Amino acid sequence: MKYSIALTLGVALFMSCKEQDKTLEIAEVTPSEKEVAKAPLQVNNPIIKDKFTADPAALVHDGTVYLYAGHDEAPNDFHFYRMNEWLVYSSTNMVDWQEHPVPLKPSDFKWAKGDAWAAQVIERNGKFYWYVTVEHDDTHPGKAVGVAVADSPIGPFKDALGKALVTNDMTTHSDISWDDIDPSVIIDDDGQAYLFWGNTVCKYAKLKENMVELDGPIHVIDVPKFTEAPWIHKKGDWYYLSYASEFPEKIVYAMSKSVTGPWEYKGILNELAGNCNTNHQAIIEYKGKDYFIYHTGGINPNGGSFRRSVCIDQLNYNQDGTLQRVVMTSEGIQK
Repeated sequence: MKYSIALTLGVALFMSCKEQDKTLEIAEVTPSEKEVAKAPLQVNNPIIKDKFTADPAALVHDGTVYLYAGHDEAPNDFHFYRMNEWLVYSSTNMVDWQEHPVPLKPSDFKWAKGDAWAAQVIERNGKFYWYVTVEHDDTHPGKAVGVAVADSPIGPFKDALGKALVTNDMTTHSDISWDDIDPSVIIDDDGQAYLFWGNTVCKYAKLKENMVELDGPIHVIDVPKFTEAPWIHKKGDWYYLSYASEFPEKIVYAMSKSVTGPWEYKGILNELAGNCNTNHQAIIEYKGKDYFIYHTGGINPNGGSFRRSVCIDQLNYNQDGTLQRVVMTSEGIQK
């Protein structure tokens, strides 16, 4: 009986030690709570939350990203665009954005009546050229493309030409008054600059080296279901023409080995931009990563088609140069 009790106690003690060893072993390989816990992702989209911003364009210069946007100012009961100025922000991490004083307004063009619609800035020979969409006065009714210039990416900018670069009566491919909008510009590797723009018809023309005059005829680009918002960029050996398609708008894209085409349509890049009929993009590379900048109607409670907000998400290329579809997120870019 004593032997049986001792044997039972011995087995129990052995099993208890084994369990303790197992517990110690688990404790040794299990990360601490501090190691397991990760900082929650920040909700960084939209990137500007105190104002409505739309039609983004971006420029990388001297290690800084400059974001240019129109300012949506439509009151809640006003169901169209009210845009009286452009805004500029800068960042060195794509998350924290510093606002600078208003650099340009339609009223800075004496020949314009208003409407600070889509625009893009590019640098050449130490000068910064801002191609903008405005409503021309009654001498050339309709939307027009103007160009302003500055010595700094944050301005102040002034009218570089004293008149419009493109007026509605210069293009007859569409019988609407707003077909000359949404300028995008690129300087090719050989130094030749090109201006792309359009609504319902996509157009391009060469620019003279002074960046304020067209250099030759206006050409039409034949791409499927073009609505507006062309953006031209190059990466590697490929040129990319992305644009808003149909309505409500998706962003689609085409590729070419030449800035003048021919263009091969590749399909959807960005789906409908949440609570907003329009979709307008900018594409940049910064510090080795690629970014897709766009707008949605995503600020609650009053965001929408006429009160839009700029967002940023990652852009990814496939090995063959094609683009992966953009995944729009609330988290956006993290530090």
